[in-house]
Amino acid sequence: MSIKVDEADPPASAESVRRRVGASPEVEAGLRAVRGARKIRPRPREVLVGIPLTVRRTWADAARLLAAVQRALRPVRRVLAPVLAVVGPAGWLVLAVALGGAWAGRRLGWLEGWTVATTAGLLLLVAVGFVLGRSAYAVRLDLGQQRVVVGTRATGELIVRNAGARAMLPARVELPVGLGLATFRLPRLAKGAEHEEMFVVPTRRRGLIVVGPVSSVRGDPLGLLRRQVRWTEPMDLYVHPQTISLDGASAGFLRDIEGLPTQDLSSNDIAFHALRDYVAGDDRRSIHWRTTARTGRLVVRQFEETRRSHLVVGLSSFAGDYADPDELELAISVAGSIGLQAVREEKQLSVLTSRGRLRAATAIRFLDGLCLVEADEKDPGLVTVGRSIGAEVPDASAVILVAGTTAGAETLLAASIRLPVSALNVAIRCAPGEQVSRKVLGGLVILTIGALEQLPQIMRRVAA
Repeated sequence: MSIKVDEADPPASAESVRRRVGASPEVEAGLRAVRGARKIRPRPREVLVGIPLTVRRTWADAARLLAAVQRALRPVRRVLAPVLAVVGPAGWLVLAVALGGAWAGRRLGWLEGWTVATTAGLLLLVAVGFVLGRSAYAVRLDLGQQRVVVGTRATGELIVRNAGARAMLPARVELPVGLGLATFRLPRLAKGAEHEEMFVVPTRRRGLIVVGPVSSVRGDPLGLLRRQVRWTEPMDLYVHPQTISLDGASAGFLRDIEGLPTQDLSSNDIAFHALRDYVAGDDRRSIHWRTTARTGRLVVRQFEETRRSHLVVGLSSFAGDYADPDELELAISVAGSIGLQAVREEKQLSVLTSRGRLRAATAIRFLDGLCLVEADEKDPGLVTVGRSIGAEVPDASAVILVAGTTAGAETLLAASIRLPVSALNVAIRCAPGEQVSRKVLGGLVILTIGALEQLPQIMRRVAA
């Protein structure tokens, strides 16, 4: 017996169906099948997909509307930005108080609100009078020296001239110096009058100090409005690390390796090695004519390449290689002194740090680069520096690694694994206050230095 179910009509209850057709097993099974099919019927696809699509369309429309508003307000923002920049934090606070007082006086009927709004508005109007007008200054910023040694006196001069057609009222001039700010008071300047100010830049630590730009500031005594005009470009003051001269026997380690023959063979050099048969492409000037005449075949001279000084200084800027900042400063001074000696002797110099290679073509560029070296926990350590030296400067004749006390013997040996085997490999541990010491581990000479003044003494022990 079969039962026809019409889904268009309202579904009948199970009890009514039983009354009409009886409670036979076939009817019960059919009813259960119909109920199961209704339970697992999926919801319409339009309901599942329609809501996310609507949300996405709404967000897209909102984004397009926001972009259109930003494009429309861009010219207005360019016009209002200089005006709004004049208002200081105190000015915004007074403006908010004025608006709040006006709202309280109008909506709540508070007479005190109108009093507060009027007072705040008068303060803003008075402040506007202090910033109106044009300034016509001719400003010159002069640093006596743009490169000084750490700890030495660095002076500068600021000259302000009234280039306008009338007298200028007193004003204030600001000069940023590094992270600090110097302020100078300008008196009343007649037409064409000048005012000079001398200043001293602190150079207690190595680094790059940005001096300037010079700006004139006009504002009210309460600091509500502040108008700033920039007159000069910033200038760089390089504070070089302290170095020491290595003239004389202390620089002998570079001269000792100059001119020594190596295992590499060349067709044009000084140290004669042997004779060999001529090969196409050989320089005819190397032909040994006497042997050629005797043997009946072309024979050329073969030479041993002469070693030429190529000094490589590897400096770690990994903060973990130094126990304190004093060790880093001593290491930078040691690296700078050794590099300067190589430049003075016109030796080829390469300087590598944890962050890469420094420019060392001239002494000034080399010291300028050392000014920017800072310790960082994220920088690679001395081992990475040694690996970079082996990959980038395989023809080095002398390699000097410089680090602090926390770079132990294991670290120094690991850093020297990739160094050129034929080079003179030296590691200098900078330990302020300790005595000079020297030891050899494998092919690495390890030196300990406690002060920069000990460097000439310790360099005499390099080739010992």
